[in-house]
Amino acid sequence: MLRLGGQDFGEHRPLVMAIVNRTPDSFYDRGETFAFDAALQRVRDVVRDGAEIVDIGGVKAAPGDTVDAAEEIDRTVPFVAAVRAEFPDVVISVDTWRHDVGEAVCRAGADVLNDAWGGWDPELVEVAGQFGVGIVCTHAGGVEPRTRPHRITYDDVMTDILSRTVSLAERAVSAGVPHESVLIDPGHDFGKNTRHSLEATRRLPEMVATGWSVLVSLSNKDFVGETLDRPLEQRLIGTLAATSVSAWVGARVFRAHNVPETRQTLDMVASIRGDRPPARSVRGLA
Repeated sequence: MLRLGGQDFGEHRPLVMAIVNRTPDSFYDRGETFAFDAALQRVRDVVRDGAEIVDIGGVKAAPGDTVDAAEEIDRTVPFVAAVRAEFPDVVISVDTWRHDVGEAVCRAGADVLNDAWGGWDPELVEVAGQFGVGIVCTHAGGVEPRTRPHRITYDDVMTDILSRTVSLAERAVSAGVPHESVLIDPGHDFGKNTRHSLEATRRLPEMVATGWSVLVSLSNKDFVGETLDRPLEQRLIGTLAATSVSAWVGARVFRAHNVPETRQTLDMVASIRGDRPPARSVRGLA
């Protein structure tokens, strides 16, 4: 069972985590939702389109202009409060690696802290435990936040992923986070080259077998672009292919830019698996 924001999500229900960037320089939307009102409309749209979780970010992952904790708080805290007021039942996640930001957004109503940088700030998990919120434990290969990997190598990438994420998950539980509110993420592109990310996808059943809920963040990433030799605006098909594979082998949460397409992909996979009935079934019956 997965419990986020006081809600229980059944074992066979895949969840869409919609990306909402409160940044002027994000790699995909290039600042489209930096403005407060535009970001709030984005939340309305993705909730309508079937997202159970919104993941709010105040700093882009890639290198760029410095954004200190005060600026990150300014971008995220009032927005979290506004989303919570308008959508009392939506699960609110905040993408941050900083404990002071984590504490501020939890006070504003966040349900999940999405630590995409693999415990770089060890106090973040303590904040999650203090507030009893969920946490995403991501493999980033030990690289510093907002840096790109350079010639990074692993003896066995999945062994490293499992070692780091499971250790972070166990630490989260020891800090007071409920087991059912902890997710592990292989961290596609983070601390990895394209071959590493492909192998992580191929071996995702090993993460599922740990018993921790698995989140994947595949959407329009470089490993998709390099694999298919496609620019950013042409990566949706590859993303959905990786989404289908990940859903089939048991990933639970899918962080996505393209919510309607991701929702339909997950629903189709769930129906093929036998976990979801067709929306209608009249063919051959009339």
